[in-house]
Amino acid sequence: MLPRTYQTQNCSIARALEIVGDRWTMLVIRSAFEGVRRFDDFQTALGVARNVLTDRLGRLCDEGILRRHRYQERPDRYEYRLTRKGVELWPTMMSLMLWGDRHYAENGPPALITHRGCGGGLTRGLTCDACGASLQPTDVEVFPGPGA
Repeated sequence: MLPRTYQTQNCSIARALEIVGDRWTMLVIRSAFEGVRRFDDFQTALGVARNVLTDRLGRLCDEGILRRHRYQERPDRYEYRLTRKGVELWPTMMSLMLWGDRHYAENGPPALITHRGCGGGLTRGLTCDACGASLQPTDVEVFPGPGA
């Protein structure tokens, strides 16, 4: 088992992996980009154990990637929303998805990312393949792909 921290390595990749370097954390972030906000919805979407989800959401909040927003009192209930720091992970998430599509999506991509403005697709450079616009999370829509 690999250690969770890499204190002996002076490397930004290693330090970033301390925060986002496990499967459940990345899938929680993916779900947040898909609009999932509430604990039960994360749990249903991911099929992750509640204690694991509690840990990952807490860590992502502690790191400033997600923030808790109370939407109900008595009992208190919270939503988890991406912060600016969390939104900055979008290029990483999209690059990883496109890499996975190229190398591991035997039946085609499970999701298609399209530009809201013109319907073009997402390129490796995170631009629109039709109009050339540089794309951000608010500029795109996600649809089921052939491998869904």
